[in-house]
Amino acid sequence: MRHQVKGRKLGRSTPHRKATLQALAVALIKEQRIQTTLPKAKELRTFVEPIITKAKEDSTHNRRQVFSKLRDKYAVTELFDNIIPEVGDRPGGYTRVLKLGRRLGDSAQMAVIELVDFNDVKPESAEKTKKRTRRAGKSNKPTGVEETQAETKAEEKKESPKAEKEEKTEEVKAKAESKDSGKAESSSEEK
Repeated sequence: MRHQVKGRKLGRSTPHRKATLQALAVALIKEQRIQTTLPKAKELRTFVEPIITKAKEDSTHNRRQVFSKLRDKYAVTELFDNIIPEVGDRPGGYTRVLKLGRRLGDSAQMAVIELVDFNDVKPESAEKTKKRTRRAGKSNKPTGVEETQAETKAEEKKESPKAEKEEKTEEVKAKAESKDSGKAESSSEEK
């Protein structure tokens, strides 16, 4: 039984597990978002959040303590200089784990772990999406931005065959001229 046993072993020995979490934490701090397996992401969250909390107060002592966990001076400077100003007001919960589904090779559950304040994808507002009923049916007519994109694609398709034909004729003319000039040069060399 695993009563009151904290943490995941991740199928590794203790030093290997620490090195894995350290490498994942450095990658998360440098990239702000990484993709890994779900158990690693959940374990990484418990490893990296106390480090971020420690980094909120910028002192030599705290920098050394964070460096002792991460062992990467570029990650430490990135954490103190770029990440802490963004998450300084947040009392905790600096990371988010999003499930992605299963990996094709071994069917392992995959997840994305990201820093919350560095999320660059904005959720769509409920006002823009309209709920459709079965009776209303789906219209094939594009609306809004889709309409303008459809028009530009249609124009490109109309223009592209003409442009391709013109380019081909220009290429053929250029080849013919080069052949003619080549023949003229060779005939002048023969004389």
